[in-house]
Amino acid sequence: MTIIPVDHTNILQAAEIHSISWKESHRAFCTPEFIEKHTPERQREYLQNKMNGGAKAYMLADEKPVGIVSVTGSLIEDLYVLPEMQNRGYGTKLLQFAINQCTGIPVLWILENNAGAERLYRRMGFRETGRRNAITNELDEIELHLIPISV
Repeated sequence: MTIIPVDHTNILQAAEIHSISWKESHRAFCTPEFIEKHTPERQREYLQNKMNGGAKAYMLADEKPVGIVSVTGSLIEDLYVLPEMQNRGYGTKLLQFAINQCTGIPVLWILENNAGAERLYRRMGFRETGRRNAITNELDEIELHLIPISV
């Protein structure tokens, strides 16, 4: 299992993971038309724009690429693992790697209905900051930050 930087040689693989995983995680509450806009080509452009803006993107491979994450300063985003590869420790590995790349207290945002991600983040020590963004009338995004474990 290795984690490598995303660059021009592998960005399409990272974009494919992002596209497949994003579609699956958002299918329950986004319109089919909106879901289908998230093609690998569109997600490649999205990742390239993020990287051009200073984000560092990483891809985890275990024989083949299975997950991605991006880090900008202390903000962790785009943590996606292919649906068929979830619940095998890949998300934990990517999150731990991303935490170690952060320049300060790690922060991330999750959709309030993403129970799987919330379980992972809470298990790793993330807690709500109290900040929320309304995504739709019924759905909020919640900010979490890593609470250091006191010794």
